[in-house]
Amino acid sequence: MGGIETDTFLLVGMVLALGAGALSFLSPCVLPIFPAYLSYITGISVKELQGTQRGKIRGKLLTHSFFFLLGVSLVFISLGVGASFLGQWIQQLLSGNSGLFIQRIAGIFIIVMGLFVAGWLQINFLMKEKRMQYRKSNVSYAGTFFVGTGFAAGWTPCIGPIFGSILFLAASQPGQGIFYTIMYVIGFAIPFLLLTFFLGSTKWIVKKSDVIMKTGGIIMIVMGIILFTGQMPRITQFLLDLVEDTWLSRLG
Repeated sequence: MGGIETDTFLLVGMVLALGAGALSFLSPCVLPIFPAYLSYITGISVKELQGTQRGKIRGKLLTHSFFFLLGVSLVFISLGVGASFLGQWIQQLLSGNSGLFIQRIAGIFIIVMGLFVAGWLQINFLMKEKRMQYRKSNVSYAGTFFVGTGFAAGWTPCIGPIFGSILFLAASQPGQGIFYTIMYVIGFAIPFLLLTFFLGSTKWIVKKSDVIMKTGGIIMIVMGIILFTGQMPRITQFLLDLVEDTWLSRLG
């Protein structure tokens, strides 16, 4: 792949990772308990959170959310760095089309996880939730940070398969895979902060969570097929040609 095509591949992957982060937050494992998490890290009751929020309370919510997401980011990005280095090490051990081999493994994994996320495939051991627990003795930003690290270091049936797919994608692109996890974190953080500010908006999104997960699962399956078949270079070339044609038509 040439330099421009590689950059386009990276850009496509980053956009997908951004969407994967948002999908993780909007999943049934996170969104329905989101108010309870905010209550836990801030010490404000769920009833008070869902009522009319004063500026002082909203500021407290956003500040604690920032420290929570800081803890989440530390774990997720560290795992992304590890996956990227692991992929680089594997490519050094293998010869020939090692990059394509890793992409195909990643493609298979993403397809399976996409089927699971969409609810069309049941894998019992993935349905079990495991979390690192951190007990807050009082409300503090340091405590909120560690709650965030415990949240990210655990496993849920929704987040685990989605983030695992991002880690496989990171491993398939050594040296660049870290950008996927950064975009995943940003995708997770944006709706988290938005719904912290507009907390009353969570109810209608919860009702649509099944459709959101199915749509996300389909996108994961399509991405997995593209990686497995090695069609990403053609897609990146198509996008490049599309951009060039658009610019040429405007200049003309």
